[in-house]
Formats: sequence, structure tokens, C-alpha cells
Amino acid sequence: MSRQKIEVPSYKGRRYQRWIRAILVLIAAGALCFAALFGAVIYGAYDHIAGEPQVMVVLGCQVKPDGPSQLLRDRLEEAADYLSDHPDMTVVVSGGQGPDEPTTEARAMADYLIEEGVEEDRILLEDQSHNTSQNLRNSAQVLKDAGYDLDETDVLVVSNGFHLTRARMLAERAGFGEISTLAAPTSHLPSRLKMYIREPLALVKSFVFDR
Repeated sequence: MSRQKIEVPSYKGRRYQRWIRAILVLIAAGALCFAALFGAVIYGAYDHIAGEPQVMVVLGCQVKPDGPSQLLRDRLEEAADYLSDHPDMTVVVSGGQGPDEPTTEARAMADYLIEEGVEEDRILLEDQSHNTSQNLRNSAQVLKDAGYDLDETDVLVVSNGFHLTRARMLAERAGFGEISTLAAPTSHLPSRLKMYIREPLALVKSFVFDR
């Protein structure tokens, strides 16, 4: 009777298999984390309005030579509609000037809202910020300088839907009390796809670094 030969994996083969399993586990864990973050972004991408906010903060975005980008116009149109229905509301337009922008985002935003019928004396400009964290921290200071007590003032943050989960987190860190969010559509489809993929990673970055 012949004996059946049993193949025993070599040490090198077993080590290779362990590496493969470890890589697969990491990929699965990363996918689960991304899915959870993506879910948080989607949850925040809708209007969440509590009570009657007294002030609005519109977050800036790129300004092109011919005016606000499509993403920024989406935000401004949503803001203008809400401001039309709430004539006593003050609005802060927030955004500095990038190297490829003809003017500050705040100035372009204010001009757009004025053209849409918003009274100039209702608009406060924050024109020094270059990211979302600075938008909200600087806007908080602008409101304080204008006499608002942030603990007693309900704020409505306006941006595209994909941006609002991160914006709410950073608004809390900036010292705002009651925070509501107003979601503008993202009418440019390629931008919508790109931003919804990018935003979960941006959320992690802001959570860690934007303190």
C-alpha cells in the first residue's frame, strides 16, 4: 500500500497567507469606516432647522472671473430665498480671497445677495478665511463684534448639502449655540459626485486637525 503524501505549507507560504488575510481585514475595515462616514454626510445633507434662527452664515466657495462658481451660486440662491421669507434676519457672508479669485468670496457673495434684493444693511462680511473652520470661527467673531451673544443667538448655516455635517461640527467648535443647517442643492452633477466621495475624508481631517 502506498502512502499518500501530505503537502505541508512552507513557513514562507503561511506568512504570505497571513499578510493577505491582514490586508483583506484592513480593506474591509476601511470600507466599513468609509460607509459610516458617508452615512453621516448623507444624514447632514438635508435641512435641519430648529426654532427660529436669528442669523445666517453662508459659507464661501470659489469665485471665478465672471462671478460666483456654480456651487457658490447654489448656496446664494438658497440663502436669498430664505432671507426673502425672513426679512429681519442678519446674514454673514464668509470667505477670503484665493490667489486665482478676482475678489474676496465675501464681497462677491454680498453683491450677489444685494442683486437678489437683500438689503445691504442686513449683510455682514467676513473676508479673511480660507477654509471651513476659519469661515465659522471668523464669522463667530464678526457676530460678536456686531453685538450678538452666541449663547443666546440661533444660527442658520448655509452650504451645499454634502458640506453640512462637517460645517455643523466646526460651528459647534467655533462656539455657536443652537445650530440649524440649510442645504443648498448641488446642481452641477460632476461636482456633486466628486464632493460626496471627497467629503468623508475631509470630515476625518477636520475632526483631527481643525481644533
